[in-house]
Amino acid sequence: MGEDHYRSLRLGVRRSSSSVSLLLLSNAFSTNSLRQTPPCSIMGATPCEQDGLARLGVFYYNQDSVTHLDKMIPMELVFKEYDDEKTLRIGASHGWIATLKEDGILRLQDDFNPVASDANPKRIPLPPLVTLPHCQTKIITNVSMSSSRPEDDEDCVVAVKFLGPQLSFCKPAGQSKPEWTNIKIENPCFFSSRVMYSEKDNMFRIPGAGGHLIGSWDPCNPSDDPKLHKVVFQNLPKLPMAIHELMDSCFTSEHLVESRPTGETFLVKMYKKTAKNKKGVSILKTEFLMVFKLDDEGNAVYTQDMGDLAMFLSMSEPFCVTASSFPGLYPHWVYIYDYDDMGFVSVADFPFDIDSVSGPHRVPYHIPPQDIEN
Repeated sequence: MGEDHYRSLRLGVRRSSSSVSLLLLSNAFSTNSLRQTPPCSIMGATPCEQDGLARLGVFYYNQDSVTHLDKMIPMELVFKEYDDEKTLRIGASHGWIATLKEDGILRLQDDFNPVASDANPKRIPLPPLVTLPHCQTKIITNVSMSSSRPEDDEDCVVAVKFLGPQLSFCKPAGQSKPEWTNIKIENPCFFSSRVMYSEKDNMFRIPGAGGHLIGSWDPCNPSDDPKLHKVVFQNLPKLPMAIHELMDSCFTSEHLVESRPTGETFLVKMYKKTAKNKKGVSILKTEFLMVFKLDDEGNAVYTQDMGDLAMFLSMSEPFCVTASSFPGLYPHWVYIYDYDDMGFVSVADFPFDIDSVSGPHRVPYHIPPQDIEN
């Protein structure tokens, strides 16, 4: 991807021989001061002279440029033309990317973690996927994890949401041999939705289409009979007719986002519309979004005030950070990154414009802050 691709988003280019200069002190996720990387986006990779390897490129959101790290990653993770095994990137969580190859094995990899070692990259193979009757496991919606340490946390659970009724769970580092626990969801409103992990409730949660229902599954005892929560929308804004007409013409998706620094949960409704067609494929652009704060009574209250939080939505599991922990970030901002567009918007301003750059983007993943080992 060319560097001019990002200039309309006020991104420059800077080469860095080390990522150390960009690592900031933050206490966003702990009462102790932890050295953490700022949140970043994977911007691709630069091929190098070593066969099959490339330098990882990231954009730290409190910086003004793309940074090319010394960290090496397999070219197959970015460039399909170098991928003999037809590796599919099926999601990311906690800085781990999940891949699926033709052998049917789902793997967790730390290649996109900017501070993880490239000399000893971690690869965690999970058991072969099991397909339930009248389900499919070829098309995966996303992946979520209950912990950032799937390699040694015995309680870490990986959840895989497939398009359709199947939801599968696995403990990579459990005391017994890892195996899949497979759930068949009966309610079709969850079939195309994404799964997320709530640290506050210790539950995997999925919003139903339209956002009026949320299903919750216990990671320790997943069941075909989830806890269901009805959602009542409140404080809806009075929108101009032109906005209503725009929303009616858009594809809508719902996303649950938990703010671990504050314990709040948000429901985001995103509205996308075809911006152009490229070789018969529609390229979607985010036209509008609405942020709702969930309360303990099951209400989704529309808000333009996210406090000191910045929110990150991508093909990774979404997350929030406290903006003041990373000077250069802005509160109330939602940063968007997917295959079709990359942009940002301040929900505090209304009406608002979504500044974005159209895709396709090869690796549309936001990476949350990563602890830096001393």
